[in-house]
Amino acid sequence: MSRLTDLIARAKAKDRALGDELEREFKALASRRAFGLNFERHRPESVELPGRPIRRGDKVRILPPRGSTAKGDQRLWKVPGIDEMNGTRTAHVSLIDAGEPETANVATDDLVVVAEFRDYIYPGLVSTGKVERGGDKPYHTVINGENFHVLEALTYTHRGKIDAIYIDPPYNTGARDWKYNNDYVEGEDLYRHSKWLAFMERRLKVARELLRQESSVLIVTIDEKEFLRLGLLLEQIFPEADIQMVSSVINPKGTARSSEFARIDEYIFFVKLGDISISRWRWDMLNARDYGEDQEVRWRGLARTGRKGLRSNNPGSWYPIYVYKDGSGIHSIGDTVLLGRL
Repeated sequence: MSRLTDLIARAKAKDRALGDELEREFKALASRRAFGLNFERHRPESVELPGRPIRRGDKVRILPPRGSTAKGDQRLWKVPGIDEMNGTRTAHVSLIDAGEPETANVATDDLVVVAEFRDYIYPGLVSTGKVERGGDKPYHTVINGENFHVLEALTYTHRGKIDAIYIDPPYNTGARDWKYNNDYVEGEDLYRHSKWLAFMERRLKVARELLRQESSVLIVTIDEKEFLRLGLLLEQIFPEADIQMVSSVINPKGTARSSEFARIDEYIFFVKLGDISISRWRWDMLNARDYGEDQEVRWRGLARTGRKGLRSNNPGSWYPIYVYKDGSGIHSIGDTVLLGRL
């Protein structure tokens, strides 16, 4: 390292700014862990803030035409100024990080504010409705939002108070049909796993702040593409935790994959903090369950499922069952009622 230090000193002598920049990068590299999981902490994410008024200096995206199902222009634009005439506000926008300067004039109604992870935002919650029918029982809250900002907001009211967190993160499979980018970069890019890990680390660190350290559990599902890296990441963020990974059979028959073995399972990480422990349970969750000791009637199991459960495919299996009004038992079974007769 001394040779590199000497070279940086020589660079400083010729170009102070360049030398300082090289020194900062060198210190960042030198401070990395020698062992364990090393990755670049990218910040490729951004979030749209619909409903936020457009202001000078904002970063924005241009929305697709009204009624269109197209994704729209995903490039980022800067708003250096806004004009207003006859009640219509028009923003002057310039393309960010463009090779060639590109500008446009766009109505503010056709723009949406975008915040990147380096930007400060102050998310708030707006009640959209509620259903009350549980009496004094504990209530459930559904929060619709970008999960990182939702977790951050919860730290104001629930820091160190959460007993259990269950997350089903993106598996980094390359799928493109969901809100979060499941293919941050192309498969051959060296930063493919690095960017996914940066995405996960940000959220897991906030989750740690929410969990009750005396007794709580974090449960994370994943498949074979990232489970090794996720395990190392969890060990780094929760060094004091008891971490166990178990297999979860999702399809006993196997899910076919081109030129690969069929998969029957995925994985679940249990990150146990404090004195929390696993309770004994008779069902092994692999074999058919023994319902012999159940106290409740399995109404679902009394109906045939699948295509034969459709009345049109099995018309002879539909008939009335008559019961006594006082509910004391079954009176009789009626004849088959053909489709269209009732």
